Amino acid sequence: MTKATAKKICIVVSSLGGGGAEKSAALLSEVLFELGNDIHIISVLDRIDYSYKGKLLNLGELKAEDDTALGRLKRLFVFKNYLKDHKFDYVIDSRPRRGFLKELMISKIIYNPNKVVYCVRSYRTDRYIHPNRFFGRILYGSAYKIVSVSKAISDKLNSTYGFKNLDVIYNPFEEVPKVLDRKEHKTDRFILFYGRLEDAVKNVSLLLNAYSRSNLPKARFKLKILGDGKDKAKLKKLVEELRIQSHVEFLGYKSNPYGLVRDSYFTILTSWYEGFPRVLVESLALGVPVVSVDCKSGPNEIIVNERNGLLVENHNIDALVNAMNRMIEDTDLYLHCKSNAKASVDKFSKKHIGLQWQALLN
Repeated sequence: MTKATAKKICIVVSSLGGGGAEKSAALLSEVLFELGNDIHIISVLDRIDYSYKGKLLNLGELKAEDDTALGRLKRLFVFKNYLKDHKFDYVIDSRPRRGFLKELMISKIIYNPNKVVYCVRSYRTDRYIHPNRFFGRILYGSAYKIVSVSKAISDKLNSTYGFKNLDVIYNPFEEVPKVLDRKEHKTDRFILFYGRLEDAVKNVSLLLNAYSRSNLPKARFKLKILGDGKDKAKLKKLVEELRIQSHVEFLGYKSNPYGLVRDSYFTILTSWYEGFPRVLVESLALGVPVVSVDCKSGPNEIIVNERNGLLVENHNIDALVNAMNRMIEDTDLYLHCKSNAKASVDKFSKKHIGLQWQALLN
């Protein structure tokens, strides 16, 4: 992007830490910054874990000082004045958006709708767009663009609201940092789940039950679970009930999971729903095949079945057990998926996704 076409862009986020949606917003700041744009980020909460590019206005620091009704009103005025003073070419709103009256004030008074891009990062679209068709169209129908991170999400928004301003831009994957040449887990053969331990979203219970019924424990393939969350104790109890505690390791949260991902035999996803699961893309970028349920949304836009991984019917434990067994028993299939893994995600690189954002904002 040349200086003549560089834009002044504000990305509004709930935070820059905690989850995949927040990480995607942080990566977006890097993508747009590296294209020569002047990037500002406004964070509602004081959680800044991920690296980002640009200038940060942390409203969460003000919240910590005063979280009364008056304090919330003051933060709203700080937000409004910041946008007014900087005269941004575009605002990219990446927050979950709930509550009609609050979002009506933001969308119609604080924002200029013609310069706003709203992101929808989950198939649970009610977290981003009001579930009522009439209210949803009032809030977002006049926005410049509504960008979803998968085709499935865009199709759902189209059928639910009839929006005419929809676009699809996938989340980019992070450039994988250099990892040690030596394997970190020389004696281990293992498969890996990594993500938030929230069973109502990630359905780790399905994974544990399938693993216990599969041939992997007998073949001495461990299951390593990387991440933390509110259901960790519940899942550990299930491991004991299934009598697989000698085969399953809970490793907690790790800010840099790439060494583990690279050393795993394959990674696995069993979610009830997603937006665009970056764990699949990151794994493939490291040359590691994947096994995933075909949940809404994302996996079937990433995985080509039997080419870079295995895609199975969601909630079907028999199909999942069969897929896990095939990956360790069918060597030709495994090596074929592994050889195709890296090239299969080239289209999700920061460079490729950046060009799509550049076209949208120009």
